[in-house]
Amino acid sequence: MPGFTDSEPPILRGDERTAKILVAGHFAAGKTTLVHGLSQIAPVSTEEVMTSAGADLDHTDLPAKNATTVAMDFGRLHLADDLVLYLFGAPGQPRFFNILTDLARGALGALVLTDTRRLDETYPILERVEQLGLPYTVAINAFDGAPTYPEARLREVMALDDRTPLVTCDARDKKSARNALIILVRHLVTLNSEPTR
Repeated sequence: MPGFTDSEPPILRGDERTAKILVAGHFAAGKTTLVHGLSQIAPVSTEEVMTSAGADLDHTDLPAKNATTVAMDFGRLHLADDLVLYLFGAPGQPRFFNILTDLARGALGALVLTDTRRLDETYPILERVEQLGLPYTVAINAFDGAPTYPEARLREVMALDDRTPLVTCDARDKKSARNALIILVRHLVTLNSEPTR
């Protein structure tokens, strides 16, 4: 945003529109990276070091992954001068779905991150988000070395509705991650402006 630096978070005036956004996705999809990278305040993190006790529950075959979110990530982002997003990153493991459900309360929508190397792990997340009645956008996180597929194929394997946005982003890149949120917000505005039947 013009006029703001990473070291100087925007000051809330009190007249902004605000929206709670759930950032969901399977384990190691990039949720913490996205929330922490975009937050203009010091983000809240509940990451804990992974131990051998969770070896049967979590992927211990990911060399760069040595911590996992156990409650939530939280950040704040001025998406525009008059729009503030409160980002709530949920843990991705099924054993934490009760936390995801709690974090979804009051959310306007969800950004669902996924990794093409583990698309099968996205299905339970999408199912839960749909059960909660949250409109969402799916963001394919562009991990180094991950395979790429045509959009039509991705939509087919995830059984996405034609109206559900599907984007590619890099959670490490602020511009790319922010663009994914902009697409989600535009989707939410479109849904809210559609006439009811």
